Amino acid sequence: MRKPKVIRMFFALSLGCFIMVIFYFNSSQKPASEPVGERSSEHKSRRSPLQTLYDGDQVESAVQTIHQGRRELLEEACRSYTRKRRVLIPEDLKHVIVDDQHGLLYCYVPKVACTNWKRVLMVLTGVAGSNKDPLAIPANEAHVPRNLRTLSEYSTSQINQRLRSYLKFVFVREPFERLVSAYRNKFTRSYNTAFHKRYGTKIVQRHRPNPQPEALERGNDVSFEEFVYYLVDPATQREAPFNEHWERVHSLCHPCLIHYDVVGKYETLEQDSRYVLQLAGVEDQVSFPASSKRTRTTGDMAAQFFHNISPFYQKKLYNLFRMDFLLFNYSTPAYLNFR
Repeated sequence: MRKPKVIRMFFALSLGCFIMVIFYFNSSQKPASEPVGERSSEHKSRRSPLQTLYDGDQVESAVQTIHQGRRELLEEACRSYTRKRRVLIPEDLKHVIVDDQHGLLYCYVPKVACTNWKRVLMVLTGVAGSNKDPLAIPANEAHVPRNLRTLSEYSTSQINQRLRSYLKFVFVREPFERLVSAYRNKFTRSYNTAFHKRYGTKIVQRHRPNPQPEALERGNDVSFEEFVYYLVDPATQREAPFNEHWERVHSLCHPCLIHYDVVGKYETLEQDSRYVLQLAGVEDQVSFPASSKRTRTTGDMAAQFFHNISPFYQKKLYNLFRMDFLLFNYSTPAYLNFR
């Protein structure tokens, strides 16, 4: 008589276990909640720039192919030319600007249209207020540190979350054209007295035989040759890191530690900038400003500046910037004659 009762208890227990398994399975299928304080509900329904990039159905395929090729070349160069990998520290992230509203991380490189990119990000993040024209923002305002947050200001968990889920982009330039552009801007313009005082006087003191007292005091007539001597002098970097305007891109943005989704180039600035804005879904909100080609430093101009640099110093300078040439697929300039 007890047997049917035992059987009923067995079936009841089995049914209860089965219901619990179904409940657990269903609850485990729910997507994880978005962290508190992250992007608003307005942005949850919109695809992120990173999703748009890798889904590949929103942007012209030819442009996507170009950027995929650049990513692959960069990854291959990192594997070939970097031996040791290390962990990122906050100091590495001081040049990475954060746009939490649109899921963007931009590593700015001076002398590669960074003023205009900062202006665009000020519009996108609302820092510019009702102003939607990037060029209406004064250049000096674009470089005020408090206007845009950098990734180094976040906690470790916040940094990791953004590196995983935001679109990371950087713009690069032929290394010696960028270097000549930095020299022209910082040492040949009369208004850059701060650079003349801080760097020009030191360069004149160390690398000019029998300098005049006025040159030692003002530092406003540094030649390109003297600038090159200063860069390749081992004492320069022993004292302090290079100024950001002539620091190597790989030292500013760490492209072998941060996986950049878009590597834009100064040589294709308009096309690549439009591509980033399309990925972010904001091409109808802001336009990247057209750059002036009249004052741009070109390859021919760089060749003129290198004309008086001896092969010995050409080679030393090339070795200093070699990683930027290799990582971003720039050929050794034809005007160099150290080979």
